[in-house]
Amino acid sequence: MNIKAFKYLSPITFYVLAFFSFTQTGLIVWGTLLYSFLLIPVTELLIQPNVKNMSKAEEEVVKKEVTYDYMLYCFVLLQYAALYLFLRSFQAESLTGWDVAGRVITMGLLCGIFGINVAHELGHRNNAFEQTLAKALLLTSLYIHFFIEHNKGHHKNVATPQDPSSARYNEPVYSFFCRTIFYSYLSAWHIANEEMQKRGLSIFNWKNEMIQAQVIQLLLVATIYFLFGSTVMLYFLLAAIIGILLLETVNYIEHYGLQRKETSPGKFERTLPHHSWNSNHLLGRLMLFELSRHSDHHYLASRKYQILQHHENAPQLPTGYPGSVILALVPPLWFYIMNRKIKGIKKEI
Repeated sequence: MNIKAFKYLSPITFYVLAFFSFTQTGLIVWGTLLYSFLLIPVTELLIQPNVKNMSKAEEEVVKKEVTYDYMLYCFVLLQYAALYLFLRSFQAESLTGWDVAGRVITMGLLCGIFGINVAHELGHRNNAFEQTLAKALLLTSLYIHFFIEHNKGHHKNVATPQDPSSARYNEPVYSFFCRTIFYSYLSAWHIANEEMQKRGLSIFNWKNEMIQAQVIQLLLVATIYFLFGSTVMLYFLLAAIIGILLLETVNYIEHYGLQRKETSPGKFERTLPHHSWNSNHLLGRLMLFELSRHSDHHYLASRKYQILQHHENAPQLPTGYPGSVILALVPPLWFYIMNRKIKGIKKEI
């Protein structure tokens, strides 16, 4: 067992704070939000990014270490435990509007950070068990179609006009939300339907992954309605929306303004590290299971999170993911910083 693996248990701090949010009232209800978008971003400004890569020998050992996988499985259980506690938290006490808002936002953060991010990692695995866990996590955000579109659409079309998840130059994050959410959903249907046709089956066949996703998600929402009532169901839907918007903000910062060259009509150069924004800020890397080493992830999507590498030619975000998310939500500030970086990249190329 590799002791170093346990550094990736540090995201449990989110669940500890969420527990207090779901069981207490007052300022502590907002602890997860303050931790995510105040303490971590400020700390990352004070800590130098870590660009060190493992040696080939270290990588071979770590790649086979199952502890890294088991920790991801634990977060699936934690996510569902947190969801149950969240739903129950509205039953036994009278809450202020601020308490309710704090709990909904906290659950939304868990949906984005773990319900979708850990699902993203597991969804790239090639065995049915881990892919099922990925879909189970995405269910907590009502975003199962992400599994289909991300793996079979986004990774193929990233940094091209065909990809709804790649933000365009000078595109504000708020208009990006509308475009990516709508067209990613349509893309997932197109991919799933096309797979049915290739198998000689009707697009209305139950084996259609998108039909399965819609039914399972409706069943979850209906179950919450019957067990906890319409108000709590509404809180859950709001939390899921927050998780989705957090994911799409991360999508926005990961590929903003970067484009692959078109080699012939409809054909583009291979995806390389310089087609994704990277961040080596340590806290963001640990809390998001190395998602911020995104350049290497797109260069080799099968590479597990614990062995993702830094590439010298990968464009670097000005700060870690939490801080970059905050910047993206203020478009004039985001454009001022990032457009200069993009112009610098173009000059180097």
